[in-house]
Amino acid sequence: MTPAPGLLISAPSSGTGKTTVMLGLLRALAEDGLAVQPYKSGPDYIDPAFHMAAARRPSFNIDSWAMPEALIGGISRQSAGADIIVAEGSMGLFDGVATRGESGFGSSAETALKMGWPVVLVIDVGGQAQSAAATALGFRQYNPDLPFAGVILNRCASPRHERLARLGMEHAGVKVLGVLPRRGDLALPERHLGLIQAVEHPDLEAAISGYAKFLRDHVDLAALKSAAKAGAAADGPLPPPPAQRIALARDAAFSFTYPHLLTGWRDAGAEILPFSPLADQAPDPSADLVWLPGGYPELHAGRLAAAATYLEGLRNHARTRPVHGECGGYMALGQALIDKDGTRHRMAGLLGLVTSYEKRKFHLGYRQATLLAPMPGFDAGARLRGHEFHYSTILEEPDAPLAQVADADGNPVPETGSVRDHTTGTFFHMIAEAST
Repeated sequence: MTPAPGLLISAPSSGTGKTTVMLGLLRALAEDGLAVQPYKSGPDYIDPAFHMAAARRPSFNIDSWAMPEALIGGISRQSAGADIIVAEGSMGLFDGVATRGESGFGSSAETALKMGWPVVLVIDVGGQAQSAAATALGFRQYNPDLPFAGVILNRCASPRHERLARLGMEHAGVKVLGVLPRRGDLALPERHLGLIQAVEHPDLEAAISGYAKFLRDHVDLAALKSAAKAGAAADGPLPPPPAQRIALARDAAFSFTYPHLLTGWRDAGAEILPFSPLADQAPDPSADLVWLPGGYPELHAGRLAAAATYLEGLRNHARTRPVHGECGGYMALGQALIDKDGTRHRMAGLLGLVTSYEKRKFHLGYRQATLLAPMPGFDAGARLRGHEFHYSTILEEPDAPLAQVADADGNPVPETGSVRDHTTGTFFHMIAEAST
């Protein structure tokens, strides 16, 4: 496969507007008749759903800390048939972890280098003018090997402001690919874990169409397309399925599953059987495995507690066959979930876990785990890589630990997951098995 040319949209920091730039660019290029393949650098599992809505093509994560090289090759193969690749970075361009993982440190710059994609840096020029050029110059020179396409200047206040900012970029020898005027209506809605889910946006199609028009009016799309470069061809396997028939919870309470996992499962012939706990649907009784992914069960705890058909079907399955939950799914498998108002909701009770949002505590970061017991798809002793991102606090976790878990630097973390009979759960979202 000859790789399509690509770009990576990044920024000096979070909050500069790169996601709205990304969505507008994806849709504008698609409107021009191009097959656009989106990617997300890093472990973010919300943005890919927005990417797919904008590009009308599934988006995949590429994570140089958590993923072995072969898996990154398999994910890059998903761009087959695309005319252009557009990837979105996470955090700041060079932000990663301190300790090298199986492949690297996990920064967006590392992804761009690995894939051969020039960087487009989105710079918020609010409160500065020529000084923004010093930021751009520093980012371009921090790693001279990093391909650098140019900058998009965001939140420009006036024509005079634009002239001054452009003057600084010209002096620094940095190419300006676009200048976006300041607009207060371009921000995507957020909640405590960042953006709301794509399925919850009140009018996502209209928002993306608006972003595309805005980008088309203020960005040199021809120059962006010309700046895209193809990297080396790569290939490799996607993760195999943990079972042949997988009942997957899928609704506003359970929505966070990494796209490369589902694609790998389907490609290997597994059948995905979606069901909605919020609609009080039971998992398919013929399923070999029930999988509850992450999401926002704390926002729907009352409905989940009252969903008798779902709970009965889940408990019946767990008597003889495996059930696994990640993060929100793990909490839903527990004994109880206490919401932010202090109300206690009874959950499935397949594990003894009790969690609370009454006193929020932020848990964020990469996780590396060695299984102490089997879980679906893996034997005891398997080493996994994943990511944890939630605000819940554990009040009780009485079951046997599922794994020894540490952060990216090897420091132990207390959220070890649980195992009881046929039920397992973790607070981290699995990304890949570590390379051997």
